[in-house]
Amino acid sequence: MPAPTDDDATLATRDTVPVPAPRSEPATSGGTRRVPAAARRVRHRAPLALSAAIASGWAALTSYSLMFLVVAVGGLGSSLSLADVARFASAAWLLSHGVPLTTATDHISLAPLVVTALCAWRVVRAGVHASRSQGGNKSRRVRTAVAAAVAVAICYAGWGTLIAALMTGPDLAAHPPRAALTCGLFGLVGALAGALRSSRSARAAVARLPLLVKDAIRVGVVAALLVVATGAGTAGLALAVHGGDAVDMLDGFQTGVFGQAGVTLACLAYLPNLTVWATSYLLGPGFVVGVGAAVTPWAVVSGPLPGLPILAALPSAPVSGPSAVLVAGPLVAAVLASALATRRRLRVSGSRAVRLPMLIWSGVLAGPVAGALLGVAAFVSRGGLGDGRMAELGPVPWLVALCAAGIVSVGTVIGAAGYRGVRPRDD
Repeated sequence: MPAPTDDDATLATRDTVPVPAPRSEPATSGGTRRVPAAARRVRHRAPLALSAAIASGWAALTSYSLMFLVVAVGGLGSSLSLADVARFASAAWLLSHGVPLTTATDHISLAPLVVTALCAWRVVRAGVHASRSQGGNKSRRVRTAVAAAVAVAICYAGWGTLIAALMTGPDLAAHPPRAALTCGLFGLVGALAGALRSSRSARAAVARLPLLVKDAIRVGVVAALLVVATGAGTAGLALAVHGGDAVDMLDGFQTGVFGQAGVTLACLAYLPNLTVWATSYLLGPGFVVGVGAAVTPWAVVSGPLPGLPILAALPSAPVSGPSAVLVAGPLVAAVLASALATRRRLRVSGSRAVRLPMLIWSGVLAGPVAGALLGVAAFVSRGGLGDGRMAELGPVPWLVALCAAGIVSVGTVIGAAGYRGVRPRDD
């Protein structure tokens, strides 16, 4: 009997050693193919249109419910019916998105920024949920987040159009095409911010930015927030000083306890508007309080105003004496923001390896960032309360942006250079 050769050993080995099944299609005991878990998850995802409709509808419902509750509280004790409460809540909801309203005699376009912030937050969350339903939080493709944001914007425009069509009447109306355009743009910006914020592609893009750009953005955002904080403090101080006048204005509304509560809630809804106006006042450009009237730190030209308690905080004379120190608030805020950012950068570096020119350039670039943010805030805070003298209220956006960019650039450079120079060796 011949001895086995090497070829026979190789064939025997191939017959006896089991060959593993491919990883993409693992074999089972029944001979069927097992579908990978990732493929099953993709196959069972909800359609984007359905996810966007549910997310945008929930965002609209939550913000609208708050407006309905506020109007219902303000209407207690009056002759408002449930249908009237729903109409006024719809009008306030549309106004908070920037949709102008038309009454029998006036044109109203001043948005209550408290409700606007709530609506924006809900739309941002809608963008997050719609993007996650399509795997955008795990995908490196930007188009997934963009597609989710566009779908949410289209659905949100539909909700705005529906609300505008249902609430329109002879005494109070909103133009449905304008509501569709404004709500769609509002939904696109908010949903895109949320979808990109939760996506891997946006995080990777931010990580690739140069260190100088990231520092400039960080300093600019912090400086803008601190400048707005100085405006909020100034507005709060003015309201406290003129609190008696505000109470007298509130007593002038002969609407009962619940009616006065409604007026108070309306004034609270416009507090962010007053904060932005105070910020513009401290920056220098001031703000308009009616056609042909303006309030600046150096001149006050005003006329008759509506008897709203919140307007009691408006100054009646230019700054003088110790109050002039308030005008330096934005510059101090910019210096503080730059010093904090410089301290953080030097601590992260672990040494004095961070060069002064880099800190100065980040401060210079932070000015336009803060100016752009404050210009947008000025734009959304302005509007009108009628077709007559009160058709213009609020600051001029481009002036606010220009002054803020200059002041923040100077302040951040001073703060960076000053902290870099006096920082202790062991900090």
